[in-house]
Amino acid sequence: MRFPRTIPDVSRRQAFRWLGAAAMGSLPFSSRVPLLGQSACETVASPSLTEGPYFVDEDMNRSDIRVDPADGAVSAGVPLLMKINVSKLVDCTKKPLTGAYVDIWHCDAAGVYSDVSAQNSVGRKFLRGYLPTDRQGNVLFTTVYPGWYQGRAVHIHSKIRMFDGEDQTYEFTSQFFFDENFTDDVYTMEPYNKRATSRDTRNTNDGIYNGASSLGSIASQAGSYLMLKMTKYADYVAAEGSMIVDLSLGSSPDQSGGGGGMPGGGGPGGGGMPPGAPPA
Repeated sequence: MRFPRTIPDVSRRQAFRWLGAAAMGSLPFSSRVPLLGQSACETVASPSLTEGPYFVDEDMNRSDIRVDPADGAVSAGVPLLMKINVSKLVDCTKKPLTGAYVDIWHCDAAGVYSDVSAQNSVGRKFLRGYLPTDRQGNVLFTTVYPGWYQGRAVHIHSKIRMFDGEDQTYEFTSQFFFDENFTDDVYTMEPYNKRATSRDTRNTNDGIYNGASSLGSIASQAGSYLMLKMTKYADYVAAEGSMIVDLSLGSSPDQSGGGGGMPGGGGPGGGGMPPGAPPA
């Protein structure tokens, strides 16, 4: 595969058409049937997972998270167009969760997170941002394919929050995972193939991927419910993810750590209404 440094200029309508409903229907975790006695619903809520390193509430409402506003630098790596659909369970039926705030954050191609003192990146804000979900529960981010670091499989962190005025009323934290064969292909390209060390952890030996949800009944292999559907295009990679939340379970526990070999834990969070919020 060959990828340029930029994603073609496409409209949100075009992008959502490419990442449309037909493809969403094939997501492996969108409609899991639970084991007998686990739940009366055929649809299972997505697993909530550790926040891990390093959530920082930067209050950046933006779709393209590659740019560091500190200096305008664009993170190097294979462009990744990422659609996330968020829904809620209502009487065992999925309905779009509209007006929720979806944060994503992840390391760059070198395995570094922004705005973290342990990684000498304080003041940088690359590969972080949030968007409110639309009427269909969708958000669309432009980023780069994440790199890796010791002790963790390749992943993207995500947090869903809801507000009543200035007050945060709900929070759900989890992670998305990548198909290993797809990642192997991407990592043959620059800048990933220039790293001095090889990754030591895949989905099969990642403790968080193989672990339990902090909410609900999923006791193991939580990451298998959180796999992104990947599509290769000439100029970039597209990814589709889905989060199904069960509001009746309450917010997921506010956890830190879970970062494999990375030092430290989650960064400071904020409970205020993000800027650019839609009306209630």
